[in-house]
Amino acid sequence: MHQIGEVSKRLSISIDTLRYYEKIALLPPIHRKSSGLRLYGKKDVSRLKFIKRSQRMGFSLDEIKKLLNFREGPQKAKPEVRKLAGQKLIEIESRLSDLEKLRNEFRLLINLCTEDTKNCPILDAMEDKDV
Repeated sequence: MHQIGEVSKRLSISIDTLRYYEKIALLPPIHRKSSGLRLYGKKDVSRLKFIKRSQRMGFSLDEIKKLLNFREGPQKAKPEVRKLAGQKLIEIESRLSDLEKLRNEFRLLINLCTEDTKNCPILDAMEDKDV
């Protein structure tokens, strides 16, 4: 069993975040000493690692809550997990497309800025023309 401070340091999750995860039921009620001090077991730590990895993959806390429920019966949940992962992939591909467009715009603006001796095309492009 690990105290909240140990888990916080070990997993790089703030103590407030650990308490919040319990409050919103991402974690089941954590075992407490008679003094009220939270004690995290191996399952709790494993669940926290799962949450962190899911966040790095871009899942929201609501989506992670679903994934944690699916984790309890993975064979039955496989179609739902695949659907959720497919939706996440579509979002990622959309963001990649947006980033590629932004990269191309920056390349163009940097080239234009190099060639323009009077104005700054980069700043000009950021001006709000609709105001």
